[in-house]
Amino acid sequence: MTDKKEKNLTYRDAGVNIDLGDQLVKDIGSLTKKTARPGANTALGGFGALFDLKEAGFNDPILVAATDGVGTKLEIAHTMNKYYGLGIDLVAMCANDILASGGMPLFFLDYFATGSLEPHVAQEVIAGIAEGCVSSGCALIGGETAEMPGIYPQGRFDLAGFCVGAVERGQMIDINRTKPGDLAIAIAANGFHANGFSLIRKVLEINAIDLNLPLPFTNDESLGDFLLTPTALYPQALAIALKATKIIEHIHGVAHITGGGLIENPPRAFSKNLSLDLDLSTWTLPPACHWLMQMGNINSLEMARVFNCGIGLILYTEANKANAILDALNDTNYTAWIAGELIPKQNESVQLLNLDIWDKTYEL
Repeated sequence: MTDKKEKNLTYRDAGVNIDLGDQLVKDIGSLTKKTARPGANTALGGFGALFDLKEAGFNDPILVAATDGVGTKLEIAHTMNKYYGLGIDLVAMCANDILASGGMPLFFLDYFATGSLEPHVAQEVIAGIAEGCVSSGCALIGGETAEMPGIYPQGRFDLAGFCVGAVERGQMIDINRTKPGDLAIAIAANGFHANGFSLIRKVLEINAIDLNLPLPFTNDESLGDFLLTPTALYPQALAIALKATKIIEHIHGVAHITGGGLIENPPRAFSKNLSLDLDLSTWTLPPACHWLMQMGNINSLEMARVFNCGIGLILYTEANKANAILDALNDTNYTAWIAGELIPKQNESVQLLNLDIWDKTYEL
């Protein structure tokens, strides 16, 4: 036994800095305030956040909820030491899912978990989240920042997002309306979004590719910066399509092209007694996809199973409404085209027409 007094342990000794967490909440206050919208209170610090659906303009709303993350795109951001775009990705992956039911995003919450809080990194991510919320019309009304030493390595973190939207009763998109002859309108992606990065990173590893090198197919930015291009946000695109068709009944389905690519996602938005003839000759596979195929020796079918391959959203609509939607979308900053047609059920839910067109050598 000794008379020596032992040091009193604190939470900081265990790896958790309460003061840094408290300061982060104060520092991001201005970011959350810029996301304010009718119905939302963006003040942080309470145990829960309230949202007034009536103030937001709804009479008889049905709530729509979605949650997602950004996957191993985190590792690209860590290597590049750039995190802003991840915040936009996080919102987009959730807010775009809300559209599948015809809903519009209303509010968003984030979960930031790390081994040891680095305030400048967390603030950069949350600044991106706020930007994504502003662009998609939803309010950032809360979140959680968790320090968990021993769970996450030093300098590493994970993200999750939670979005709630709403649609008026009777205005939901009903995939049972889909029928043979409906056309599939594709809306362009702006990169790989936040899916397939484990395969991308494997290709980078096998070829020992430096993310700081210029892109072999554009030479105007680094490969790392290109891969960190934030996921496109599509709430405005759906609003434009709905306005062009006048009534919701003309939009029969909406598919957000995420993990599972062009094989798994399109059927989630049409009736099970149908198949989609998706014509790959209606658009040009992005150069980045061709580059990835060549560097990784990836075949066309695997590309379609994993990546969006240039399509971020698909709308199914009556054939006589397709041109009105296309004109409205192409008059904005969206690029849209007719990429396929729904037909009676075949052996495959998605039939990739002209698949061999992607196998042709692309000159980098």
